[in-house]
Amino acid sequence: MKIVRGTPNHEVLDLNYPLVAAALERFIREELAQRGYAKAVVAASGGVDSSVTLALAARALGPENVHALSLPHRDSSPESVAHARLAAERFGVALETVDITPMVEGYAAQTPDLTPRRKGNVMARARMIVTFDKSEQYRALPLGTGNKTERLFGYFTWHADDSPPVNPLGDLYKTQVWGLAEHLGVPDEIVRKAPTADLEPGQTDEADLGVRYRRADVILEHYLKGYPDAYIVGLGYTPEEVALVKRRVNRTHYKRHLPAVALISSTAIGEFYLRPLDFRLED
Repeated sequence: MKIVRGTPNHEVLDLNYPLVAAALERFIREELAQRGYAKAVVAASGGVDSSVTLALAARALGPENVHALSLPHRDSSPESVAHARLAAERFGVALETVDITPMVEGYAAQTPDLTPRRKGNVMARARMIVTFDKSEQYRALPLGTGNKTERLFGYFTWHADDSPPVNPLGDLYKTQVWGLAEHLGVPDEIVRKAPTADLEPGQTDEADLGVRYRRADVILEHYLKGYPDAYIVGLGYTPEEVALVKRRVNRTHYKRHLPAVALISSTAIGEFYLRPLDFRLED
């Protein structure tokens, strides 16, 4: 790995995308099989993350074994809905639309002080209600779509975006998801558009975060590997960017570890008994 001092060092994020795609397809097949599933369900937002997840699932399981869900609210961008349909068509996956407006507005009508941000979180959680119900209907496991940058920043709705039990993109920075999307043939209009959670009109991820993904990702990679701030600044990033990235990571650890259980015994679930690392279904 060549480090170029004084310049944003995007090369540290380069991956062999054909190899990554093959590994993630195998991951999806194996993780579903270990849980007794042969089908997957994906909430398709029209963004690049869910589109990449759809593509991987279709390649791993066959498009006939993937259920895509478009879950718009009346405030959703028409572009998001159109792009969800475009991605499903590109990868041969059937798309089902469920309008979450009645669910969300039923609650909003009883909550006159509901802020736009809180309402956006209600939308995200309503989408997971539908996703898990459709999982039961189709006997199809939900796949997560959150990328590594979002997870490290805590930039997701708690008990919503992070709920699916299998997430093929969770160790890929946003920059790497874009690279994988190009390899998989995700439509260009999806790859190139400004990322948005589409929970509020006009919202964009990078405006919320205060830093561009491509810059944040390189900072994150060096920070996680223990490089000092001065070194990262020397690569071409501002002290303010480095401090912002570190602050977002350090303040959101609780969102990545669910739940926090008080340890009383020597058989605590997930600590001594049935550790996720070791657990496999018995025949």
